[in-house]
Amino acid sequence: MRFKKYVLAFALTLSTVGCALGLSSSALAQAMAEGVVRRIDLDNNKITIRHGEVKALDMPPMTMVFVAKQPELLKSLVPGDAIVFEAFEVNGQYSVGKIQKK
Repeated sequence: MRFKKYVLAFALTLSTVGCALGLSSSALAQAMAEGVVRRIDLDNNKITIRHGEVKALDMPPMTMVFVAKQPELLKSLVPGDAIVFEAFEVNGQYSVGKIQKK
């Protein structure tokens, strides 16, 4: 489990560096997932997403709630929006970093 967290942290670092440099990598692709917004809870900075496989988290397709580390990401979204998002897990809490409408 600890190794998995290190790999995820490395993938997120690659994502940040890759975006800054305009690079594309398999690690960046694995940290990103596609989904559809089902619900938004602005008061608690939470978003419910029906998503496909999240390879970085070894997670099958499902619907689940994520915490938005940057609450402003949620303000432009509405239920039904198709999105691409960055998902990660820290201490058992699933969160989203970046969110882009498709």
